[in-house]
Amino acid sequence: MEVQVQGGDAKSLIGEIVMMIPIRCFTCGSLIGDKYEEFKKRVGMGEDPGKVLDNLGIKRYCCRRMFITNVDIIDQILPYEESVYRKGKEYQVMR
Repeated sequence: MEVQVQGGDAKSLIGEIVMMIPIRCFTCGSLIGDKYEEFKKRVGMGEDPGKVLDNLGIKRYCCRRMFITNVDIIDQILPYEESVYRKGKEYQVMR
């Protein structure tokens, strides 16, 4: 499955996307996006998420919520991009 995107394919573009977490906390506006990779790596190695957040300096519960509740869904959404692309092409041909 490949979708042409401005001279490249979607797989190569998605390969560069590491995370999809907001840059700032929705509630307080604190910068959190730069800490997510470290959080994910350390939790993946088996560390306690609460201790990792403490170590990274994430003290507010609103910011902690952003890390704990984040779900990486880009791999689940990506297949629909091709479908939308094809439907757009079909619509253009029919007009």
